[in-house]
Amino acid sequence: MFRYAPDIVQTDIDHMGHVNNAVYLRWVQDAVVKYWEAVAPSEAQASHLWVALKHEITYRKPAFLDDEVIAEVIAQEVQGARTFFRTLFRRGEEILAEVTSCWCCLDSVSHRPMRVAGDLARRFIGSDGK
Repeated sequence: MFRYAPDIVQTDIDHMGHVNNAVYLRWVQDAVVKYWEAVAPSEAQASHLWVALKHEITYRKPAFLDDEVIAEVIAQEVQGARTFFRTLFRRGEEILAEVTSCWCCLDSVSHRPMRVAGDLARRFIGSDGK
């Protein structure tokens, strides 16, 4: 599991006084990319790019400007060029939102999908995965 603390800024707040739903997409992208940067060696970071293929978000409770939110990212499975993630956004013990997402690994030069090598997959999955 990887933890990331997104900053909540005034422009994230919508007309109802809470974090706009669209902001969670930015947070998921930031969290997954930071996860990659934390686990992948520099040569892998230079040769791989990631693009999101799908996000499913379940919103449970609103977040507000002064909240301390933590994103907990878990890489659940690697299938070829695709990696599946689950991200929970928490305020303390409360789950604010749950996101499942699928990302595709691309070769940084050709921009074509590339299989995630076993050693990189193990860095993501570790002992938590399938």
